[in-house]
Amino acid sequence: MKVLYAASEAAPFAKSGGLADVAGSLPKALVKDGVDCRVVMPLYGDLKFRDELTYVTNFSVPVGWRSQYCGLFTAEKDGVTYYFLDNEYYFKRSGLYGFYDDGERFAFFSRAVLEMMFYMDFTPDIINCNDWQTALTPVYLNLYYRHLDKFNKIKTVFTIHNIAYQGKYGMDILEDTCGIGNRDAHILEFDGCANFMKGAIEAADKITTVSPTYAQEILDPWFAHGLDGLLRQKQYKLCGILNGIDTVVNDPATDKIIAANYDSKTFKKGKAICKKALQERFNLNQDGSPVMAMVTRLVGHKGLDLVKCIAEGLLQEGIELVILGTGEYQYESFFSELAARHPGRVGVFIGFNSQLAQQIYAGADIFLMPSKSEPCGLAQMVACRYGTIPVVRETGGLRDSIQDSGDGKGNGFTFGSYNAHDLFQACWRAKEGYWNKEGWPVLVKRAMEHDFSWSVSAKSYEGLYNEVVGLW
Repeated sequence: MKVLYAASEAAPFAKSGGLADVAGSLPKALVKDGVDCRVVMPLYGDLKFRDELTYVTNFSVPVGWRSQYCGLFTAEKDGVTYYFLDNEYYFKRSGLYGFYDDGERFAFFSRAVLEMMFYMDFTPDIINCNDWQTALTPVYLNLYYRHLDKFNKIKTVFTIHNIAYQGKYGMDILEDTCGIGNRDAHILEFDGCANFMKGAIEAADKITTVSPTYAQEILDPWFAHGLDGLLRQKQYKLCGILNGIDTVVNDPATDKIIAANYDSKTFKKGKAICKKALQERFNLNQDGSPVMAMVTRLVGHKGLDLVKCIAEGLLQEGIELVILGTGEYQYESFFSELAARHPGRVGVFIGFNSQLAQQIYAGADIFLMPSKSEPCGLAQMVACRYGTIPVVRETGGLRDSIQDSGDGKGNGFTFGSYNAHDLFQACWRAKEGYWNKEGWPVLVKRAMEHDFSWSVSAKSYEGLYNEVVGLW
């Protein structure tokens, strides 16, 4: 089986979010299982490990009525072959997204993914595209390449990481920039816009999401951002596969960033040292109180309006809070003011610091994720890996990865309805669990030993790929 994994970012070369973690970890797990999986991504201006790239060739890519230069570079990392598509006009910038011409940039990239195959000795059985930035690849394949021998057996899988970001542009972008004429405009037209993600949903052979629950949720208007009707029509090719995490990178037994190393057998002493270091970092009281933490973007859909409602109540219950994140001003100011009013009880870091995030995962007792929606979520899995018990709302990947411990078998605490009362009750149960000095270590051990590795998810992807190829 040969798979080309097309993504706009991949760790460790370029990262802005969870997509990079997936694109950096899933191919590695597939290769370990004997799948010839390779990754293709843009060659950004601030790409890491640039000095390790090898030049292969260059070619031209049609972009509307123009032809644009594309350089092809390659590198190998952890047994995975990476390809990098270079055009300095499009990609030699500071940052990955948020530019006025993102539609043109990723239309170029989507087509270059196909054009590069004329210049290499690798023809995949499957192209796995990810999010709107690669959504035009299945469209271009069907419109302009399918009749060629090199392409006529290639199948496409399109993975939706977050349906909120669809790649919407005016209809005038189609012919002038994307090179898609009026005859075929209906493939991307949706609600008066050119919608890249809609095109991929129409053109791809299979559609996946990053958790089974999210695959069902996006059939509902509440979650689908307008695409629920189309997805219900295409439900026959929709499925969800839960993401994993890199258990080598996220390993408290070897993590050099945290204050002490530990595993599921030695966590009592190690976590106590990490907790003390975390409390000292934020000048918190060291009176034995449970530390509840959040590492998150400070935006509404992460459930922060609920946290605002119950924050004072949590402190009155004897819980200490640690918050790491950046985002909307209303939440940044709220948590900063909360810390100022409660010195020794609340610690806040506005911004993002990856090392501090790891120290929070290791040092906190309880991890809070009350998201309004969460396609998959990785933080709750990392928290479990470090023995920090998650409190989550039952949505998306949170529901698929965290089971309530009320029956003595789960790995966290969950609540269903999106309201502050239910969140408070879940936090209260977690706090009571913490004070159960016999039961809490059992729960921590169970959470740490839960298998969130990519090896599990990779098997599901392999089954999906085999099913898609078998459609011929």
